This record gives sequence, C-alpha cells and structure tokens, in this order.
Amino acid sequence: MQPNPTLDQLQILVAVADTGSFSAAGRKLNRAQSVISYGIANLEAQLGLKLFEREGTREPQLTEIGRAMLEDARRMVGVLQRIRSRVDSHNQGLEAEVALSLDVALPAPVLVRVLKAFEAQFPTVMLRLHIGTLGLIPDYVLSGQADLGIGGLLGEVDVHLTAIGFMSMVPAAAPSHPLAQLPKPVAIEDVREHTQLVVSDQSERTKGRDYGVLAYRTWRMTDMRTKHMLMRSGLGWGGLPRWLIADDLASGRLVELDLEQFKEAKAPLYAMHRFDRSPKPAAAWLIDQFKTQLGCFNEFEPGPVPTVQGIPGEI
Repeated sequence: MQPNPTLDQLQILVAVADTGSFSAAGRKLNRAQSVISYGIANLEAQLGLKLFEREGTREPQLTEIGRAMLEDARRMVGVLQRIRSRVDSHNQGLEAEVALSLDVALPAPVLVRVLKAFEAQFPTVMLRLHIGTLGLIPDYVLSGQADLGIGGLLGEVDVHLTAIGFMSMVPAAAPSHPLAQLPKPVAIEDVREHTQLVVSDQSERTKGRDYGVLAYRTWRMTDMRTKHMLMRSGLGWGGLPRWLIADDLASGRLVELDLEQFKEAKAPLYAMHRFDRSPKPAAAWLIDQFKTQLGCFNEFEPGPVPTVQGIPGEI
C-alpha cells in the first residue's frame, strides 16, 4: 500500500523544521514533546524515509530527502490553511468572489494600489474584472455580471451611486497637428475643420447621441488606447485623461490644446451597485479604498478646473 501521510503529521513536520526542535514545535502546536516525537517517528516509518538526523546534534537536522519533503508538506499545509480561512470567511458573510466592472479611464496607478491592498486584505476572495467604457459599466452592474462598477456617467442610470473622486480630461494633439500650430485660444471654426478621434459607447445607453463632439469629421473607435496611439501619430485630436498622457505632455509627444469650446474638465467618478443588492464586505471595502486612493491621486492633479457631469468619453 502506498504511504498516506495525514495532514496532522505534515503540520508537525513543518512545525519542527520552523522551530528547530521537538520541544519548540510542541509549544507552537500546544502539544507534548512526546506527541511531536511520536508523530515524526510514525511519519518516517510510514514513508520508509529518515527525515531528521538526530545523532550527534543538539537539535534535529533535516536530511536531504527531509528538506525535499518539507516543501511538499508546506504546500499541503498551505492548502489546508486556505480551506480553513475560506470557511471562516464564508461564516463571517464574506464573498467567495467579487466581480468588478471598471472603466478603462480609471487611473491605472489607483487601480493597481487598490488591487494590491485587496489581495493582502482578502486572500481567499477571488476577483473577476470586466473592463469597458461609458455605458458598459452600469450595464454590467444591472445585468448582474458585476457586483460593483467603477466609472463615470453619461445621462441617467438606474443604479445606486457613490461619488468617489474625479478624473481630469484634457484636449490634446501631436505637436505637428495643425491645431497645435494655431494662435491660442483656437476658435471653434478651426476646431470643426479637423478630424476628431472619438471613443464611442458600446452600450445602447447613448445610442444616437454625442457628447463633446465638436468636429464635422470624426473617426470613431471603441478603444481608448487606440485613440491614444492615433493621437500621438498625428491622425486627429481629442480628449484623454490627464494621467494617461502625462508622460506624453511632459516629453512633447503630445501638446495640450487651448480650445475656445473645450477646456480641461474634472469628470466625476462613481462606485455603482444595484439598488436591490447592497455591497457585501469585500465590495464595500473596495468602494472605500477607491475613494481613498482617488483622493490621494487627485491631490497631485493640477489646480481648480470646471467640473462636468459625466466623463466626456467621446472627446
């Protein structure tokens, strides 16, 4: 019959290796030293291996095969600890998984900081991310595909809203673009004559409506990253989050446009959830963290500029 070590034996092996002695392992596990010694002896007999050298040393020393077995034992004990932690979390009302619907315009540094803290705070909670733009964020929330949405608004939405911060939108173009060469501020008549790059809403919420579209000719796309790339290539002008193009503005790959009809604006960001589903502990924690981290991030944004309702995502 193949050896079948118990989890208890593996926990004793890990405790002896970590503490350096049978007596210390006994104190750590709240057991008599004789129980620890007996457990190791049984494990060695069952495996047919010598895990510790006991002769000629004050404290037991792992053998070569003992060190290899220790790594396997740690993994097994780790799985057991995660099972226990998951059960405890469930009994405390903690979610097994949180589904997040995130606007791609959300500042990336904020997202990374929040998710790193989430991983440390809720190691047993799995995370599912839906990345979209504009109306897709509340759509995911309303359909039940997401427990929580983080983004801006265009028009009315039938979800519960919590204001958590803002994002600065900036009109920009490549330095070689004609609008960048004109006297400031650039008149609306000139703006209308040059192709505007527009991120369009993939949801049905704003179908047939434009927000912040000034030019007669537009190129439309569903991806803000593509818009960013095309703007840097001089293939049109448009508005993008300041955090996204900060390096481009600093290096001169893009220049901020001074337009008569469109200045930099602070667009509110919201946490969204369904009215009939209050956030559970992990989701509620995420709302607080996004609000805190956006507050810290916004401290480094430039001085007061107009606040507008909704992210002008089609600019």
